[in-house]
Amino acid sequence: MLDIKWIRENPEALDAALAKRGAEPLSESLIALDEKRRTAVQKVQDMLSRRNAASKEIGAAMAQKNTELAEKLKAEVADLKVLLPAAEEDDRAFSEELNDALSRIPNVPHDDVPVGKDEADNVVTRVTGEKPRWNHTPKEHYEIGEALGYMDFETAAKLSGSRFTVLTGPLARLERALGQFMIDLHTSEHGYTEVSSPLMVRDEAVFGVGQLPKFAEDMFRTTDGRWLIPTAEVTLTNLVREEILEHDKLPLRFTALTPSFRSEAGSAGRDTRGMLRQHQFWKCELVSITDAESSIAEHERMTACAEEVLKRLGLHFRTLTLCTGDMGFGSRKTYDLEVWLPGQNTYREISSCSVCGDFQARRMNTRYRGKEDKTNRFVHTLNGSGTAVGRCLIAVLENYLNEDGSVTIPDVLVPYMGGLTKIEKAA
Repeated sequence: MLDIKWIRENPEALDAALAKRGAEPLSESLIALDEKRRTAVQKVQDMLSRRNAASKEIGAAMAQKNTELAEKLKAEVADLKVLLPAAEEDDRAFSEELNDALSRIPNVPHDDVPVGKDEADNVVTRVTGEKPRWNHTPKEHYEIGEALGYMDFETAAKLSGSRFTVLTGPLARLERALGQFMIDLHTSEHGYTEVSSPLMVRDEAVFGVGQLPKFAEDMFRTTDGRWLIPTAEVTLTNLVREEILEHDKLPLRFTALTPSFRSEAGSAGRDTRGMLRQHQFWKCELVSITDAESSIAEHERMTACAEEVLKRLGLHFRTLTLCTGDMGFGSRKTYDLEVWLPGQNTYREISSCSVCGDFQARRMNTRYRGKEDKTNRFVHTLNGSGTAVGRCLIAVLENYLNEDGSVTIPDVLVPYMGGLTKIEKAA
């Protein structure tokens, strides 16, 4: 959430930022709404002040035996008591309207983010590794998995409908191995603290990271009003909600390996075959909580941690800087990692690492004490995938396919596979 004080002082900057994102200017309407709120606040304060003053004046008038004045002041206090609830209701209504409007505004992009309309305007920052060279024809992951006999979409559809998958045998173990490898790497070498947290959360948690109110249709809701997490970013970031942190405790770095649940409401007809776009999938999430000065450097560090997963798996990928029109709602700058999928002959996103500045912290009311002056300031938050397990499984299947249809296990995963070096067709 953006600061209305900043908007009042920098209306042109807000409108310029919104224009970069392809949105209409909003500063004028927001400032007008804030004026109504400020007027309502002042009216309540004036009425309360006058009521308190009049109450004291009544005592003075009574002491002076000025009955006429005392009665007049009592009548004034009585009128104020009648009028005050309506004024307070105006204050609440305008404040809620302003907060709702602010909660729907995307974050302001960093100055070095490329301006663009959509994914076509994203900028390739670096390329890592090389595409595999084979004599045999590449295949898509679902062709490989079904031919091996360990990937079953038909049974999944019977159980749950579309966009679900049943994995069995060595493919189920490979999915587990990938997740375990990621969480072990980030905790043992990258300094993240592993967290086991709930998969269902309250409104306040999804609001805190910017999922509500704008993206409610992208999530699943339980019958008792909780939300299934679309990513562990929700729980990991909210671990510090409504707290004031000591500066010397920062940065905080959390990671979790959890299922994620997404309705894919806006993706009808897209990636309907295979495992690319599922309602339920495993993901290893990375979250950092930093001070204001460290967040940009932490963004580079986090991205490098996600890249290391793909490097150790021997996968070819590229790192993109997303343009203003393709960035997420809460992000100030985002790097996407896109892994090469030979079966599709294209790159696909496998991780997205974003720095959010104090955007989420304002929604969560999370601050830290300044190092020198001890002034409370909003923390900066970052989040990234380290990485999406299902898409990593896809990449391993397509990149390690052998001519006979078997799939070689990347060396780094062999210990997690009990020594198995190759997945072959089920007997």
